[in-house]
Amino acid sequence: MLQMRYDREHLETLLAVVEHGTLDAAARRLRVTPSAVSQRLKAFEQQLGRVLVVRSKPARATAAGEALVRMARQLALLEHEADQALGTGDGPTTIPIAVNADSLATWILPALERVARTHPVVFEIHRDDQDHTAGWLAAGTVMAAVTSQAEPVPGCTSTPLGRMRYRPRAAPAFAARWFPDGADAASLALAPVVVFDEKDQLQSDYLGMVTRRRLDPPRHRVPASADFAAAVRLGLGWGMLPDAQSDGTVLVDTRRDIAVALHWQQWNLRSPLLDAVAAEIVATAHTVLGGRVAGEGGVSRPPGVSRTASAAG
Repeated sequence: MLQMRYDREHLETLLAVVEHGTLDAAARRLRVTPSAVSQRLKAFEQQLGRVLVVRSKPARATAAGEALVRMARQLALLEHEADQALGTGDGPTTIPIAVNADSLATWILPALERVARTHPVVFEIHRDDQDHTAGWLAAGTVMAAVTSQAEPVPGCTSTPLGRMRYRPRAAPAFAARWFPDGADAASLALAPVVVFDEKDQLQSDYLGMVTRRRLDPPRHRVPASADFAAAVRLGLGWGMLPDAQSDGTVLVDTRRDIAVALHWQQWNLRSPLLDAVAAEIVATAHTVLGGRVAGEGGVSRPPGVSRTASAAG
């Protein structure tokens, strides 16, 4: 007889607390009292002899709690797929994924729409930098992620998507004013630049490529992918843009670009629904990004310095 080591009610309660951030919100989701949520969580922790949730605002899972949150999500997915196969399913299942801001703004949404059109699924998208999305996967917060990390997160698979290539661009009038003779150390030291936020190193990486020294030009911070591209198009400053967002701009340097390798990581779980999502994501990425991680031309940026999203979740 199949017997679970962990109580399903305890797992559902832990997942609700972590997903919704407070005991009160988890209680509303589970349709029980906050006292019942607290009692279940305490009983679960006493059973295992370790703390599963940090009672902060919002509540967050400990390392032990993260492993169980991941398990709870996996069980919920498998149960939903079994219900669908038996014809007893009721409504779509939720698949949370972590995606970097530029992929979210340029190519991934059409792929997700095609999946949602043919499968009973809704997506919960967490936006973060491609160097940090793998952390959401490791924590069990998401089932899959677009990430710059090639090495699989434990318990996950990793598939190359291709390279997102960034080129230095500006509005035509801006380029004519600040770069009449092309981008060089003197002009780049003075020309205003648009950056995503304090963690965005793409522009600094480009400046280092051109000048071999550290420059400190005036910087505009625009922490949203679409708004970042709009700021460059409007002439607020120059910036590193992917080709998909380059309309209305001109290249300020035709010789240099920066390529960021992206990968699709997901739980190593036999799930037809999760596999369908992966197939559409990988196919779309191979069309849009070229389908290769190794490529010629440009400079490959190692993980750790990149454009980050303004907010996660």
